[in-house]
Amino acid sequence: QVQLVESGGGLVQAGGSLRLSCAASGSIFNIVHMGWYRRAPGKQRELVAGITSGGTTNYADSVKGRFTISRDNAKNTVYLQMNSLKPEDTTVYYCNAVYERYGRLYDYWGQGTQVTVSS
Repeated sequence: QVQLVESGGGLVQAGGSLRLSCAASGSIFNIVHMGWYRRAPGKQRELVAGITSGGTTNYADSVKGRFTISRDNAKNTVYLQMNSLKPEDTTVYYCNAVYERYGRLYDYWGQGTQVTVSS
């Protein structure tokens, strides 16, 4: 079992920055991947940024060069630094953890945090 608690969303003007945090607790040693997802109205859910347990990162094309995902293993926390925000980044962001046990993968989700970018 993994519990995820997100924080850091809010309202910002276009061009501004926000940092999202996702604190993991529980069986964290079996987490193989963590990421941030979003689903804008009328669109499919997309992986915004992800990071493996080995530190490999990946990003959606729409955020490359603007967003950075990182992790602090001592705090069991993953961060999403979002710079140069655009109005189209507005939506709820969800933290995800992929947990591996006995060769099977399980998804855990945070409660979501709202990001609103005004033009």
